[in-house]
Order: sequence, then structure tokens, then C-alpha cells
Amino acid sequence: MDHRKTPIYQALINHAKQRPLSLHVPGHKNGEIFPEFAKDYFHPLLHMDLTELSGLDDLHAPNGIIAEAEELASNFFQANNTFFLVGGSTVGNLAMILATCSSGERVIVQRNSHKSIMNGVELSGACPIFINPEYDDELERYTHPSVATLQKAIHTYPDAKAVLLTYPDYYGNTYDLQAMIEEAHAYNIPVLVDEAHGVHFSIGRPFPPSALELGADVVVQSAHKMAPAMTMSSYLHMRTERVSEQSIAHYLQALQSSSPSYPMMASLDLARFFLATVTTEDKVMIIEKSAEVEQLLNESDYWLVRRGQDPLKLTLHVKQFASANEIAKLFESEGVYPELVTHNQLLLVLGLKPFEHINRLKKAVKRINDQLKNSHKHDTIELTTLFPEKIEELALSYSEMKQYSSKKVSYKKALGYIAAEAVIPYPPGIPLILKGQWITENQISAIEKLAKQGVKIQLRDQSGIRIFTGIDEGEETT
Repeated sequence: MDHRKTPIYQALINHAKQRPLSLHVPGHKNGEIFPEFAKDYFHPLLHMDLTELSGLDDLHAPNGIIAEAEELASNFFQANNTFFLVGGSTVGNLAMILATCSSGERVIVQRNSHKSIMNGVELSGACPIFINPEYDDELERYTHPSVATLQKAIHTYPDAKAVLLTYPDYYGNTYDLQAMIEEAHAYNIPVLVDEAHGVHFSIGRPFPPSALELGADVVVQSAHKMAPAMTMSSYLHMRTERVSEQSIAHYLQALQSSSPSYPMMASLDLARFFLATVTTEDKVMIIEKSAEVEQLLNESDYWLVRRGQDPLKLTLHVKQFASANEIAKLFESEGVYPELVTHNQLLLVLGLKPFEHINRLKKAVKRINDQLKNSHKHDTIELTTLFPEKIEELALSYSEMKQYSSKKVSYKKALGYIAAEAVIPYPPGIPLILKGQWITENQISAIEKLAKQGVKIQLRDQSGIRIFTGIDEGEETT
């Protein structure tokens, strides 16, 4: 196929060149109606912000330019089918779970998955069997479940309707996904993968293999994270007979807007074009520059630089001489914004072009190092005991949760109760406490320590946590 083609983008440009008279939605009328002070920034894009006009196809029943663009994408990513998503990877994760799992059915879920995976399982009413990640002493964080843990879960619950995994993690680290897929497929269990951070793996070495290449059945990718697509633009790929394409399409139509964004769909079209036209020489230059950035960042006494299998993800592991939050604020004061800040690490994400700001970054790092000379020693946080069991279930099923009322209490008073809401440090968006889980002392201690370090908890009301009432610790709930 000709991957130089961009059917959606070109159709929008051709439409704009006609200088059409808009007697249809949206209400900005090709940019004619818009606040004057904002026109300079928005105006070029508003000509492309259209609706399902003649010749512009329909995302939910594509048979024209959108169908052609999705076919080009499925060809490039080596999928049987590709769906364009305008609700982020979140909507793809929800759809693949709802299409696979029903109320009361078991599903095996990687515990340190994004909240959208947990929300999808809840919406389906399925019974999650969580496989917990291993703690890496060198990286000082949880990584992924072991193959042995997945094997035990499948052997214990061979009737599981799906296995839900995350690959790679936020930091660009991968694992033996192929062995996990083969184990699940031996029981004819489909493997659904949240590959939000791995869309660029499709361009080949030196990047790791993609989940599709390794045999996953359904894969969701955030095109906007590492490819040049607009925020919330994602792909859902299928390469399987274990999951119904018709069911996936049904849930995507139910969950996504009936007025999808054409600029976002065009950016998915363009992102595929960009990835498909990256050359070997381009990759060599990108990797060489990322190595130069890594070397530059290594010139500090206040952090260690660690790189995962993805060479575009660099993690600054902060030493005791400063806090990660303090260092992040110093970077921001220099106009340099990290992707992620935890209690002990900063994640820096490079892009798919040679880094061009070496001198600016070098000056910023020097000034930051100078300012950190007067920093005092910080206490370290131990988070090694959050997942004492390899495999666990919720204390209540999702249907049972609906039968109980809940109330907000302080974290200390929540100990020994069942959580009625998830507690999620964000980013990365992985729940520290799950809805329906017994609340432990280790979890409460971790939340308090993280809060002191300035880590953001994604709750509307930060004063505590909602718990289910009428259930005491140790009470039978099943």
C-alpha cells in the first residue's frame, strides 16, 4: 500500500480550498464565528473542524476516506483491523474489555494497570483476578507480573475470559510478553494489551517488538503519546478470531461521540504516515541524539539516569540529597517540563526526531545543579510491601458493591474497611487502592508518605477516602 497517502487530511484540505458556505454544524462556521483574540491560534485548524458532510465519511460506519485511512493503518501496524479512536486509549480499553467480558465472568488483570482498565472491568461486571507485579530493587519500583504468576493464575482460573496486560510500562520497560501470550493462548484465552506508550515500536529496531508482533489479540495504542497525533487520538488494533470485531465496533460506537473530531482523525492519518516514512537513517540520528541527552543528564551528583528498553524514555532516579518534586520545580523554572514526577523519580520523554535543544538543556542542568548544592538530605520512602500476595481478588464483586452505602472518612479511619473508590496517584494513573479492596496499613502509610513528597492523588475530595459502610474487617462478603 502507498503509505504516502493521507486520505482524511487531504479530503479536509480539498474541502477548505473550495471556500465552502457553512449551513451546517459546527457553530464556528469554518472559523467565521470565534473570539477575535483567539483567532490567530485557532483559525487554521477551524477550517478542518467539520462534520459528516458528503465525501467526508462517518467514523461509526466508514466506507470512504476514514475506511481507507484505517485500512492503511492496519496494513502498516500489521493488524487485521484497525479502529480510529477519538476518546483516547481509555475508550479503546473500555471497548475491548466490554466486548470480551460479561457480568460474573472471570478476567485476569495485571494489578498495576491504568485506571481505565479497572473502570472497564467494573463496567463489564466481570470478576477480576489480579496478578501483582514484581518489585525491582535496582529500579526501586514495581515493574510487571512474572510469567510464573500468570501461569498460576491461568491454571487456577482456566475459565478466565481474557488476560489484560500493560506493555510497555510508563517508563519504557518491557518484559517477556510473548511467553505470557503463548500461555494464555494455550487455553484459548485472548490477550488484551494496553500499549498506550508503545505506538512507535511499530517502526522496528532498536525499539522493542510491538504487542501485535508478539501475538496479542487486541492492542490499544495512544498515537498522541509518542507519535505526532493530537491528544486523545488513539488506535485499536485486532489480530484475532478470539474477539468479535462486530462487538468491538458496537462498543466503540456506544462509547465514543457521534460527532467525532475530524482534526483528530486527520492527525491519526498523519501519524501513521509519519511512522511509515521513518527511515533507518532517521532512527540512527534519533538514537544518537537521545544518547547525547542521556550523557548530558548524567553530569549531576543529584540523580542517576536510567534508560528502559525504549531509548526515548529517560528516568532520573533522585538521590537522597534532594526530593524529586524539588528537582521537578527547578526544571520547570528553566522552562523544561518532565512527563512524570513520583516520590523518587522524574520521567523525561524524548521525541521521534533528533533532539535539537542540547545547549539549552545543558545550561538548565548546570543551573539546577548549582541550586541543589544547598539541598538537605531527604528521607527515602519504602513501597516494597504494597502487593504481598502474587494473586488476589476484590473483597466485593461489583454487583455486591451496589448494595452498600458509603461515606467519606480520613485515611487513618479507613483502615480495615473496604474502599468505595480508588486512590490513584496521577500520573501514572495506576490505582494504589482499588475500589472494592480491603484497605491496609501499608496502603495508608504509602499515601501519607507520597502526599508529603508532593505526589498528586486524583480524588475530587482530598480529605480522605470513601468506604463501604456496614462491613467490618474480616466479615464474610461472598
